[in-house]
Amino acid sequence: MPDFSLPSALLAEPGAPTLASRLAMRDRPPGAPLLRQEWGDLLFMHWPVPAELLQPYLPPRLTIDTYDGMAWLAVVPFRMSKVRTRISPPVPGANEFLELNVRTYVHLDGVPGVWFFSLDATNALAVWAARTFFNLPYMRATMSMESPSAQLRQFKAERTHVGMPEASFRATWSIGAPLPPPAPDSLAFFLTERYCLYASNKAQTKLYRGRVAHAPWPLCAAKVLHYESTLIESHGLPTPEGLPLVSAGGPVSVELWPMQRV
Repeated sequence: MPDFSLPSALLAEPGAPTLASRLAMRDRPPGAPLLRQEWGDLLFMHWPVPAELLQPYLPPRLTIDTYDGMAWLAVVPFRMSKVRTRISPPVPGANEFLELNVRTYVHLDGVPGVWFFSLDATNALAVWAARTFFNLPYMRATMSMESPSAQLRQFKAERTHVGMPEASFRATWSIGAPLPPPAPDSLAFFLTERYCLYASNKAQTKLYRGRVAHAPWPLCAAKVLHYESTLIESHGLPTPEGLPLVSAGGPVSVELWPMQRV
């Protein structure tokens, strides 16, 4: 019988997810997904921050998810491709684009997930659809990703969304050797094994949960060679201290289910 007791690093406030519930999120949800897509060329950049710093930014009922008493703030650039609905092929011009998000990790009723402070994207249709139908804070931006070699990525972004705070991002990173699958009680598992997202309306009076399904991230070691950004600061958050914890990921084939009010 597997030992699903909660390790000390994940001990947190009452109502926090158990290790069993975190592992259960890997199971594919019932029913048909709404969208299918692929995520690749991804860089995880994570900084530990005090939970009390981020909690005021969340809507009521959501609680910051912590590991060893700390919350984690992330900036994640990546490439989205093969975007299509469950019953349609990819639409030329709308099926591949770059995305960049600022996120943290939360839970509600024992269900762990992701909370997005912002999601910048190059595709106007995707931004409109995500804001309209998913209540997600997508914003228009110009972006580019270059691959000078198989092990090197260069990503640039400038937010262009009217009425939103200006923000920019520049990063160059190298991709190293593949990493072993993270242990279920590890920090890497806590940060990357996320199969649920939360969103709210603008007034933060309604809360929504959406499920995603994909194979666990194939992770590689990574090293950030250059980084400058005002993304985190555009939300009124202080610049994180120290170097981020980084890893590269993808590609993974992803299914997304409709958002449900919770």
